[in-house]
Amino acid sequence: MAGQQDKAALISETRRRFETEYVPDKSDKYDSRDVERLQQDDNWIENYLIWRHDVVDDTLKMIDESFQWRKEYMVNDLSEAALPKWLFENGALYLHGYDKEGYKLFWFRVKFHTKDPKLQFEKKKFVAFWLEHYARREHGKPLTVVFDMAETGVSHIDLDFIRFIINCFKVYYPNYLSKIVIFEMPWIMNAAFKIVKGWLGPDAISMLKFANKNEVQEYISAEYLPAYMGGIDTFKYSYPPLVDDDFQTPLCENGPITTEDETESKEEAEADSKEAGESSEEQILNVKKVCSVEQISKPDENDKTDSKTKNAKKALTIFKGPLLHISPAEELFFGSKEIGEKKCLIVLTNVTKNVVAFKVRTTAPDKYRVKPSNSSCEPGTSIDIVVSLHGGFAASLQDRFLIMAAEMDQASGAGVPELAQFWKEVPRNKVMEHRLRCHVVESSKPSTLTLKENSFNIPTKTNEDLHLQLTQLLQVNRRLQEQIDRCVWFQQLIVVLALFLVAIATFCFFLLYTQRC
Repeated sequence: MAGQQDKAALISETRRRFETEYVPDKSDKYDSRDVERLQQDDNWIENYLIWRHDVVDDTLKMIDESFQWRKEYMVNDLSEAALPKWLFENGALYLHGYDKEGYKLFWFRVKFHTKDPKLQFEKKKFVAFWLEHYARREHGKPLTVVFDMAETGVSHIDLDFIRFIINCFKVYYPNYLSKIVIFEMPWIMNAAFKIVKGWLGPDAISMLKFANKNEVQEYISAEYLPAYMGGIDTFKYSYPPLVDDDFQTPLCENGPITTEDETESKEEAEADSKEAGESSEEQILNVKKVCSVEQISKPDENDKTDSKTKNAKKALTIFKGPLLHISPAEELFFGSKEIGEKKCLIVLTNVTKNVVAFKVRTTAPDKYRVKPSNSSCEPGTSIDIVVSLHGGFAASLQDRFLIMAAEMDQASGAGVPELAQFWKEVPRNKVMEHRLRCHVVESSKPSTLTLKENSFNIPTKTNEDLHLQLTQLLQVNRRLQEQIDRCVWFQQLIVVLALFLVAIATFCFFLLYTQRC
């Protein structure tokens, strides 16, 4: 509590001093919208303070420099229409995917960039456009910059442009940088990047991560890496539309329309009765039992499929947000076509003293049905959200779900009209957001093998366990390969040096021999 009070005091002091020491003399150098936002947005000031180690004088200088830059580049007015179309079509800069820590990836495809002083200002505004676009959407969540230097040469390297990108994170968007992953940097650029390290400063040098094809998956999973980086991501940049969220698919609200509820329920009930001979209500009840914490602590006597066991394991992970606790925390497990598991459960728990409105959105609205997708949760209570695959669709690793939540006033009401009006009026900075990935469970082991293992009381290894072991083996293999490569390189170096010494010795003997003769 004391730490929070100290932080609040620093924010208040920073705001007061900036308004009295800087604004009167430099009001013409600032955008009034930025000044107004500084008066209201504590998180913005806090990010500046964090980046300047809570030193108020340094923070004020940083805000001053940042505000002057924002007005020079007209950041608040940057839009697609305000920038040349060829910048978007070029594909040199865009947001796409996440690293292993869940941070958004900001790609800089260096091979598509050419140094041209006449176009430099427009290109810098394009960087500012993407960063401001992200900042307003994510409210301070860090991102990871990927300098993709594959197939690049000296003509693509623009140190002034690189310095501008670094300054954006050092000064203009403080506390937004998670790390910088530099992929396949040409050896000819080693000297240049010594200069870049000097620009970063000691605090940020540790954020530099140099990686080749064998190392990049330490930071980014194969799911978000293209094939030439050793990944499986099939994403191909194109414009339009604007690359906004995952896989260029705008997040769309999902869930059946109210008038379609009965029809869809009948269709699902008929499909369930044909496939499994039991009602949809019983299936949902079974999923609830599996996902409850009390049932997880006991052995499941009616364990029917490996996928349900995986759901139970994953339910142990809980994302603890300021408004809602969400379980599972990261992934929804769907079965492959062989397993046929088509439903998952998301449990939301209201941890506030007010009613919390929530919405569930997905990148694949044609595939999934979410019930309920737009509702509210009373204080201290939990609500179950059933996510089911629709028709003959199969889940994909590229599918995403977004859970949005915001506190409501007690007098607001929680009906459909009230919720619709509430989401139109709620400020963006009051909305909690959390994303979930999809995980596809592959077909289980043959039943004969499963029975044999169970008969000897040997726990069956799940695909998740095998995948973990395989990943560990691959990591060990990679490290061994790196050691072998280093040994071979060192051996070759020694051979070259030895040959060089032999050549020198031979030359010396030749000189002595000729002088004697």
